[in-house]
Parts: sequence; structure tokens; C-alpha cells
Amino acid sequence: MDIRQLRQFATVAETLHFGRAAAQLGMTQPPLSQSIQALERELGTMLFTRTKRSVALTPFGEQWLVHVRAALDRVAALPDIAKRLRDGETGRLELSFVSTADYSILPDLVRRYAQLYPDVEIALTEATSDVQISALLEGRGHAGLIIPPAEGALPHQLGYHRLVLEPLVAAVPEIWIAQKRIKLTHDRLAPDAVVNAPLVIFPRQSAPSFYDLVTGYFTAHGRPATIVQKAIQMQTIISLVSAGMGIALVPASLRHLARTGVRYIDLQLEPPTLETGIAWRRDDMTPTLRRFLATVNSEER
Repeated sequence: MDIRQLRQFATVAETLHFGRAAAQLGMTQPPLSQSIQALERELGTMLFTRTKRSVALTPFGEQWLVHVRAALDRVAALPDIAKRLRDGETGRLELSFVSTADYSILPDLVRRYAQLYPDVEIALTEATSDVQISALLEGRGHAGLIIPPAEGALPHQLGYHRLVLEPLVAAVPEIWIAQKRIKLTHDRLAPDAVVNAPLVIFPRQSAPSFYDLVTGYFTAHGRPATIVQKAIQMQTIISLVSAGMGIALVPASLRHLARTGVRYIDLQLEPPTLETGIAWRRDDMTPTLRRFLATVNSEER
């Protein structure tokens, strides 16, 4: 069977008259009757009971008509669906993100995009920057919110746009402050107080530029970092801080991650700043990705 036969069956079912149905379909009655008979043979059952005076749907025909109408409605919707897919108004967007973005730019970006394009399925995956870059180069996912590598180190296959630049703050065990193990100066942390404390940090391969930014702060103020623990997830790093393992230097937006036993403290002098941006494959600009990047740009304006 084909769509033409389904339309013919639905038209006869609506008119219950082969002559009127043929006129609506722009054909003569004999070919229409032959087409319906061929459809009945293919289905192995009658769709209509016919007399010289009337045409009526069989019980099978009545039940099958519901499904045929639904199928025809879906076929009729295909051109509009194709347009919406082409224009990025429906479809799928696969977006990965570093854990720090979850507390800064990610929620607002996703919320705004979802409001503009509610019919797009958004698939979110948390991953470190190195994992995201590798996945994009291998053709997996559409875009990623990453902490970029050093200037010029991002593969040429990837496009990149900076989204946010934020200062680092110190995450400090509250018990250290109560015990005066670490001292504040005007509610800020002096460089010597930072560099003399043990450090909790993530592995360098996960985000080399972030790692170098943190450890570079220590060396710039007189001593190398004493790293006592490493963890990939920011939530884990903050948990280790709350356990009194050491301090961590984290983006200021991580203040949104409230944790008992942890206090976020501004750094004295000029704090280092961390950049987060969006990366994507230059040769794979899907319609949904184009819409997402346009949303990003409109937010900045």
C-alpha cells in the first residue's frame, strides 16, 4: 500500500460514496474502486460493505480508519517538521559542560534557550575540558562549555567564544578560621595565608590552564603549592575542603555551591581570573547549534 491508497480509503470512508470520493480526489470512479479492492486484497479483509444503494465501513474499516487518519496527519505535518528542523526550532542539542559552569553561566543559558525553543531536546553531559575537547574532535556532541587551554592551544578544528571571566576566591575550612589556623585581613585572604596552606586541586590534564592559574598564584607569591589532594569534580574538592584537608582556589560563582564547613573568601590584591567559554566543531554547525550560539550572542548584547 502507499500514501495515495490511504488517502483514497480515507476519502471514501468520509463520503461513503465512491462517485463523490472520486470527484474530490480528481479521478474517475472505476480506478478508485479498483484501488480500494487492491487495498482490501493486500489487507486480507473487507474495508467496506457495498450495495447498489449504499456504502458502509466494515467494523474492521472503522477501526483501521483511526490509524490511517493519524498516519495521514503525520505525513501532512512532515513539511512543517522539516522546516522546523532546518531552522533549528526542533531537534536535539547535545551540550557538555565543566562542573564550574553549573554554578555560573550554564543555568541561565539553558533556561533562555529552552524558553525560545521549547521543542528542542537538550542533552546535557558534565565532563572535564579535556574530555569535552576530545569528544568534539571525534564527532560526539555539538558544543561544550570548557575552560580553554592556553592561548593558541585549542585545535584548529574547533571554534571558540569566551563567555565569562571571573575572579578566583579561596574555599577555606571554617574550622581553620575558628581555630585561627588561617587569618583574614579585612575579611580577605592575604597571599601569604594562601601559599602557606595545603592545596586541594584537580589533575592538571583535566584543565591545564586552570591548574596552571592556581599553581602559578602560589609560585608568584613566593612558594610552590603543597598539593595534598586531587579530585576531578568541584563538588568533591569542596567536600575535601569541608573535611579540613586544605584550601582550594575556585571561581567566584562557586559561592552558589553552599557546603557546611566551607567559607568562600575573597583574595587580597589582584586575584587571578578564570575564563570559561563555548567550543564547537567548525565543520558541524547543526541548526540547533546555530540557534544556541545566536542565543549566547544575544545574551551578551
